Amino acid sequence: MTEGKTETRIEERTRKRFARRQWARRWLAWRYVVAGAVVVLLVVGGIWLVYFSSWLSVQGVQIEGTEKLSDAHIRAAAAVPEGEALATVDLDRIRTRVEALAGVRSADVTRQWPDQVLIRVDEREAVAIVEIGGRLQGMDEDGVVFEDYTKAPAGLPRVQTGADTGSEALREGALVIAAMPSDLAAQVDHVEVDTVDEISLVLRDGRLVVWGSSDESDLKATVLASLLSQPAQKYDVSVPGQPTTSN
Repeated sequence: MTEGKTETRIEERTRKRFARRQWARRWLAWRYVVAGAVVVLLVVGGIWLVYFSSWLSVQGVQIEGTEKLSDAHIRAAAAVPEGEALATVDLDRIRTRVEALAGVRSADVTRQWPDQVLIRVDEREAVAIVEIGGRLQGMDEDGVVFEDYTKAPAGLPRVQTGADTGSEALREGALVIAAMPSDLAAQVDHVEVDTVDEISLVLRDGRLVVWGSSDESDLKATVLASLLSQPAQKYDVSVPGQPTTSN
């Protein structure tokens, strides 16, 4: 009797081991299928979450770098499509629209997960005042005219233009102004810009400085500083290696 029970227990353990081996073989065969299914579900779920779910859609716009321009003005120009999936928002188009504003020198647009668009703005700064068509306007260091004034702000040099003055000439004039040391700038009444290589300074006492183009402006300023001690009505530093004076 005892031997019969022992044999039964052995057979039962054998069947269990066999069943476990069978299950292990089936799991080996199916685990890749299960793993693949899980990966597919994760990918599909991720795509749905990023591109179709309202959880990651644009809910707001952050503005940084503005001092003169209002945030509302930037938002209106940017026209960020709120409610659209953040992942599909065309950042380059937003940047182009913002940079089209006269007062914006450059803009950087990025996604701020999970639901914001960040616009960083670099505003233009006026380095001079130029009168064009009877309007007083600010001009930045790139020669871009971008801001209207009813009255010229104190402390900014004035630029007078000629009939043939173009954007390149204005840029040259801006470079000359930016290169002037403060002690020279304090003596300048206005800057006359006709063409890219016909730029002159009119000093507050009426003396004229022929500057030429913006090339070698630092050297020209140094040469002029020594020339101004000589009595004359006209100083020509357009060729700084061969400056001249005349009455």
